[in-house]
Amino acid sequence: MNIEKSNSSEKISKKTVIFYSFAGISDTMSYQMFTFYIFNFYFAVKLLPLEWVTIGFIIWTIWNAINDPLLGALSDRTSTKWGRRKPYIICGIIPTCILLILLWTPPLTGSSISIFIYFLIIINLFDTFYTMYSLNQTSLFPEMFQNLEQRTKANNYVQIFNIIGLLFAAILPSLFVSEYVEPGHETEYINASIFMAILAVIFAFIFIMFGLKERKEYSKDPETAPSFFNSVKFTFKNKPFRIYVITNLAVWYIFGLIPIINPYFLRYNLNISDALIQSLFLALIFVSAIIFMVLWSKIFAHKGVKNGELIALGSVIITLIPFLIIWDIIGAIFAYIIVGFGFAGIMFGRDVMMSTIIDYDELETGIRREAAYYGVNALIIRLSTIAVYLSIALVFGNIGWKIYDPTIVTEWTHLGLRILICVLPSVAIGLGILSLRRFPITKEKYAEIKNKLEAMHKEKKEKVTANKR
Repeated sequence: MNIEKSNSSEKISKKTVIFYSFAGISDTMSYQMFTFYIFNFYFAVKLLPLEWVTIGFIIWTIWNAINDPLLGALSDRTSTKWGRRKPYIICGIIPTCILLILLWTPPLTGSSISIFIYFLIIINLFDTFYTMYSLNQTSLFPEMFQNLEQRTKANNYVQIFNIIGLLFAAILPSLFVSEYVEPGHETEYINASIFMAILAVIFAFIFIMFGLKERKEYSKDPETAPSFFNSVKFTFKNKPFRIYVITNLAVWYIFGLIPIINPYFLRYNLNISDALIQSLFLALIFVSAIIFMVLWSKIFAHKGVKNGELIALGSVIITLIPFLIIWDIIGAIFAYIIVGFGFAGIMFGRDVMMSTIIDYDELETGIRREAAYYGVNALIIRLSTIAVYLSIALVFGNIGWKIYDPTIVTEWTHLGLRILICVLPSVAIGLGILSLRRFPITKEKYAEIKNKLEAMHKEKKEKVTANKR
C-alpha cells in the first residue's frame, strides 16, 4: 500500500509511515512513564505532602506557558541545511532519556524540602527537552501527510505505535517495581527508568534514520514565520483552534487522570495491589484501543473530523459508566476493555483535528506553522495537568490523604476514587462536546480547503525549484 497525495504523483511508502511512527513509541513511552508514575512516586513512595506536589505541578505549568509556545515559534523560524525540525529532534532526545532516569533519583536521605526542590527542578528540565523532541516530531505529521485520506491511513499506524508506547509505559515498569503506591521502592523505579530510556533511544534512532522527512516546498516558510509573541497571538486568532482548545483540555484531562488513579482504584476498590496486575488492567484499555483503531479510521473518513470527534467523545462517557458499579475482577475486565473503544476514538482524533486546524491556518496566512500550534497545544495539555492534580488534591484531601496513609480506607475512599475515575472525566468530556459543536470545519468545508491548498503547495514548490536553478 502507498499513501498517495491527491492530484499528485508524490507517494509516501508504508515503510516510511511505519518508521515515522517509531517516533511515537519513544515519545509516548517516555512521557507516559512520567505521567503515569511521577505523582505516585513523590506522593506515595517519597511521601511528599499532597499540597507540595500540587504546587510543584502548578509551577511546572507556568514554565510550560513560556517553554512550549517559545520552542514552537523558534522551530517554525528555523532554517538549516538539515531542515526545520531535525536539529531539535536530535538535540532533544538524548537529554530527555537521561532526565527520564534522573526523575527518580531525589536525595535518598534528604528532607522533604530538598526532595521538593529536586522534584521541581527535574520535572521542568525533563519537560523542556521532551518538548523539544516531541513538538518537532509531531509537527511533521501534517507536513508529511497532506490530506484527510493520507492522514487517516497514516494515523492508523501512528496511533497503533503510540498505543504500543502506552503499553510499554503501562507494563514494563511493573517488571521492576513490585508495588506502585508503597514507600521504599526507589531503586526499583530507577531500574525501570534505565530500561525505558534505552528503549526510547533505540526507537528514536530508527525514526531519525529512516522516517524523518521534511518537504522542500516549506523550506522558505521560516523567512516569513512570525515572532514568538505574534505566533501565539495568531494561533489564538484561529477560530477552529480556540474552539478545539476546550475539547483538547477535556481529552488530556482524562488521559492524565485515569492512569494516575488506576492503581489506587484497583487496590482499594477491588483489592488488587500487585503492580504487574494493575499494569495489565491499564494495558487492557490500550490493547482494546488497538483493536478498535481501524474502525475509528473509517468513522473519521466517512463522517469527517468534526462529527468523528463528537462520536468519539460521546463514546467515552458511555464506556466510563461501568466504573461506577464494578466491584469484582470480572466486571473490571469488562469495564477496562470497553473503555478502550472510547480511548481509541479520541486518540485517533488528536492529530487529525490538529492537522485540519493547521491547514485552515495555512490557507489564511500562506505559511505552515505546525510547531507554533503544537507548542500552544502542548501548553494546553499542561494546563489540563493542573486540573488533574487539583482534582486529586480536592478528593484525596477530603478522604484523609493529605499525606498518603494506606491504612485510612473508608466508604468515602471508595466513593472518591469512583468520582475521580468516572464522574469528573465524564463532566470534562461533556464540556468538550459542547465546545466542539461550534467547530466550523465540516467535512464539506474541509474538502474546499484542501483543493485550495493543493494549488498553493504546487506554487510554493515551483518557487523553491526555480530559486535553485
